[in-house]
Amino acid sequence: MAVMVARQGRELQRYTSTGGRIVVGCIPYRMRRDGDGSEMEVLVITSQKGHGMMFPKGGWEVDESMDEAARREALEEAGVVGDTEQSLGCWYYKSRRYDATYEGFMFPLRVTDELPQWPEMSSRNRTWATVQQVMDGCQHWWMREALERLVSRHAKLQSAL
Repeated sequence: MAVMVARQGRELQRYTSTGGRIVVGCIPYRMRRDGDGSEMEVLVITSQKGHGMMFPKGGWEVDESMDEAARREALEEAGVVGDTEQSLGCWYYKSRRYDATYEGFMFPLRVTDELPQWPEMSSRNRTWATVQQVMDGCQHWWMREALERLVSRHAKLQSAL
């Protein structure tokens, strides 16, 4: 197996006109079949400090598309690969570390493979959870809102079938 290493540094990062980072993330998900149909499960990760419940996200770099950035973050932080879908939207939120407003874009990522090893496995835990568990445990309002949009989109798709 090839050694995978997470990108480091900020020299390739994109920034807004006001100096905030532009970040791209994804909501890794899968559909679990049960007796009554199917239920969405989402993959959450801990922060590098080992707490919290969040989705993979990180800086959008100048040498990649948003779609590529979302898939890279999922691989680096959560050890999953999959297919991205149409963007869930853009959110503006205050950085917890810096006096800056970040611009965050989120994409659904239908997981096709979960890797046994990944670049940030020593600093992050990953867990499959129900939508309700994530709504109850995620501290980031904009990530919860992105998840609501994903759930709503899938409900509309299912009702159209």
